[in-house]
Formats: sequence, C-alpha cells, structure tokens
Amino acid sequence: MARYYKDYAAFLAELFEGKMQKLTVDAGFSCPNRDGTIGRGGCVYCNNASFSPALGAGAVAAQIERGKRFFEHKYPSMRYLAYFQSYTNTHAPVEDLLRLYREALSVDKVDGLIIGTRPDCVSDSLLSELSRMDKPVMMEYGAETTHDCTLSAINRCHTWAQTVDAVERTVKAGLHAGLHFIMGLPGETVPMMMQTVERLATLPLSTVKFHQLQIIKGTVLERETVAGADGKMSFRGLELTGFTADEYVALCVEIVKKMRALCPDMAIERFTSQSPDGLLVWPKWGLKNYQFVNLLNNRLAACGVTPLA
Repeated sequence: MARYYKDYAAFLAELFEGKMQKLTVDAGFSCPNRDGTIGRGGCVYCNNASFSPALGAGAVAAQIERGKRFFEHKYPSMRYLAYFQSYTNTHAPVEDLLRLYREALSVDKVDGLIIGTRPDCVSDSLLSELSRMDKPVMMEYGAETTHDCTLSAINRCHTWAQTVDAVERTVKAGLHAGLHFIMGLPGETVPMMMQTVERLATLPLSTVKFHQLQIIKGTVLERETVAGADGKMSFRGLELTGFTADEYVALCVEIVKKMRALCPDMAIERFTSQSPDGLLVWPKWGLKNYQFVNLLNNRLAACGVTPLA
C-alpha cells in the first residue's frame, strides 16, 4: 500500500528490528487535575470518575505477560513496547516510577517504553533517569491543542508554553517526544486547528497523534453540550465543529499536506480514536481505524498528493 506520510510503523522501524506491538499497562496512577495537585474535576471530556490504587510488585509484569500471550500464539517472533497509557504515568515519586518502568523492561521481549503523561508533570530528574535506561524510552504528552483559551475551556490546567517546555527538555535529555491532539474541541475553528499543526511542526517531535473530539457518557462535556434550534451543538456557549466523517477526512488531508511541507520526518501515529459503542455519544461514524486510513489515502491520491518514495 502506498504511503502518503511517515507513519508510526516507519518510525518504529528506525529504532527496532522486526515487528513491534504495544502492550498497554495500567499502573494504578491518578491525575493531578483530579486529585487536587493542580486541579479538580479533570478534563471535561474525561469519564474516569475514580482511579485504581497503586499496584504491588509484579502487577505490571503480569499485565504484560497476559498481553504477550494474546499475540504470541499467532506471532511468535513479535517484540513488544510497554505502553504506560492510563491516567498520568509520571504522577508519583521518581523512585516509585523507576521501579514500575524497570519492572516492565525486565519482561522478556520488551524492548522499550512509551510513557503517557501531561506536559506539566515531568521533572528534569525523571528525564535524566530515563535517559540512562538501556532501552529506548518515548514520552507521549497530552497537549490536546496549542490554544490556551481552549485549554482553559476544557479544564486542562496547563498551557501550550508548558507543552513546548516539556518537549524541549525531553529531547534535550536524549528521549523521544510525541504529542497528542484532539481536533474539534469547543470553540475551535478549522483555521485554529491548522494553526495548531503549524505550531507543532516547529518542535523537535518524533511522533504526533490526532483524533476527533468524542462525547463520552458520564462526562462534563456530555452533560453540558446542548443543541441549538439550528441543530448546531455547543458547550458552555462554545460551538462544536461537528465533523462528519467526510469533513474530517478533508481536514486530515490538509494536515498531511501541511506536515509534509513543514515537518516530513515527523511520524503521524493516527488520526482517529474508537471509543466503545456503549460509551460513545457522538459522533457515530461507524468506521474502524483502518477504514478511515483507507478513506484518507484514497482522498490524498485523488487530490494529487504523491506517495512517499
């Protein structure tokens, strides 16, 4: 299949030999935007009402081993990345964090770490320790947008400047940095979203993730989003763009074209997210991730975008 942008597989191929698979780890972290460290209530789109307790010794390894068993019968040569995804995976004392990370790296066939966290929740001391790990470490920061007005509206409790600082410190420490963005947040127009793409393109990022805004059951966003007489939805007076699948494909075409022009070596990991049907309120496109990628690639070809060499 033709490639029209550097994808995540291409990025991983630069670091590892053979096929790699992420294995998600829930290490029992909380979030500083919920427990009062920096805020309470969490982000308006988050439906996590509570957090699991800190895990005991061996629990991380056990999760990884279960994940390996799922893949190994079909792909015996598969190698793995331990992905600390749930909540804020640097929100604990450094010594506790290192114990969990080292436990993950000690599991057979685990060749690296991906640590999901917030840009305002990573210390220089932790980055220094991670830089001394004997396997690759990738830091994945939830940026969500580059617009501080939006960050305030969604109760994110950090700024774009803090994101920039975290990325620069991470790369200076010798680690890979990635950012996550949500397209269609309350009050954001398409020009604002494209400005976000222009701003992220100036950073020394290895990877970037995008996905469409989703309204999930049990969230502040669900409770306070209303439909007007014209059918348009708004949250606390801020309009939601409300992409159809076709409109979102068109946006992603422009994102690819912009990134190919400004930062062609930055890998795009994904464009969409799939929440469980039982939780998803809106939008219900009925598309799997691979189906969306096929639509995007077909549209890129139709627009005359040339495949990568």
